[in-house]
Amino acid sequence: MTEWVQSQSCWSLLSSRIQRRTGRRDSEDLLQSAFLKLLELKPSNIRNVEAYLVRTAQNTAYDTGRRERNGSLSFIEDEDIKEFPCNGPTPVETVMSRQRLDILEEAIRDLDVRTREIFLLHRVEDLSYAQIAKCFGCSVSNVEKHISKALAFLTKRLLD
Repeated sequence: MTEWVQSQSCWSLLSSRIQRRTGRRDSEDLLQSAFLKLLELKPSNIRNVEAYLVRTAQNTAYDTGRRERNGSLSFIEDEDIKEFPCNGPTPVETVMSRQRLDILEEAIRDLDVRTREIFLLHRVEDLSYAQIAKCFGCSVSNVEKHISKALAFLTKRLLD
């Protein structure tokens, strides 16, 4: 490997080739990084060292460009984190919401079958009263009664 580097007077040629391919001015640094990666590997596995160096430098340039476009990561100290309010629910609110959902789920299961089906078709499937009435072969007024019955039952269970 060292013989290759010593025998090559084309370091600047490789650097300019990398600069043409990547459009970056830091081609010397990219080439040096690629060469360090090459030394970390087993060079005997690499058939074309020049192609490896150019491709590795290109990939490094793309990664660097992506990082530059997306902005660098910055770390926040523990003291500074207090300055950023959490707009999400607190753990207590999350647990309470989960409990209410469990109560609601159980209450929906406790509805009589027809009322439950009508309620779910309206609230979950977003069907109109007329569409539901057509599905069940009943009047819109009957669907309204089932929805009212379901809402009253579920409200009572949630408030208990």
